[in-house]
Amino acid sequence: MIGWGSPMTSEAPPLPLPGPRYARFSRRFKAVLLDWMLAMAMLFGALAVASNVASDGLGRILGVAVVVILVLYEPVMVWCAGGTLGHIWTNLRVVDDRGGNLSFAKALARFVVKSVLGWYSFVVMAATRRNQAVHDLLTHSTVQIRDPAKAKPGQFITERREDDPTMPSRPRRTLVTVVYVALSVLLYFGVLAGLLRGGILSRACVYQDICSGGDRIVDFAVAAAFLLMIALVIGMGWRGRLLGARKA
Repeated sequence: MIGWGSPMTSEAPPLPLPGPRYARFSRRFKAVLLDWMLAMAMLFGALAVASNVASDGLGRILGVAVVVILVLYEPVMVWCAGGTLGHIWTNLRVVDDRGGNLSFAKALARFVVKSVLGWYSFVVMAATRRNQAVHDLLTHSTVQIRDPAKAKPGQFITERREDDPTMPSRPRRTLVTVVYVALSVLLYFGVLAGLLRGGILSRACVYQDICSGGDRIVDFAVAAAFLLMIALVIGMGWRGRLLGARKA
């Protein structure tokens, strides 16, 4: 009980952040990982069934069905439910810039662009106001928090503003970022050349795609480091943190 002499205090709940909440890369990566695990489970399950089926025709039908499901899974789910199971399980939703879910045509185009570009589609996220990847930008969509009440602050951002007078102009930041990206590409090929000369990476793997297990590990590590470098360059360049286009 509160005594008569005790001051009555109440803590007001924090005010909700204005505007949509755009998913960070870490949250989107988790959704992609969950969808990948589902796809692998379906693929291995289909292979197990096909290996135990005596009919070649039934096995081919099963293979075609699995391919069709894997191709249409994301477009249909984004169109109908606003996201894949991975999106739903991570509290995310793909939203059309005009509001609501994407049309099937836009959802299919988004899936095709993401499939072609792979992880390179995500490197521009830090340079966009709404954490959009290339496939989001081209289809005029965003990935947002589905239920804000269940989200933690580290899972999203609000729209970035570019009205900072200390920020270099957009053309200057773009030019400097392009120069740094070009230098990063040269560094990447220089590292590959050094690995070839040192015998760490075989020429057959680089030029003929005949790779040993060790070659694939090295190639993956170098490619992942290059992708991370490009993402950092683009993000830092757009935020005015690169030498030549820094905030005042």
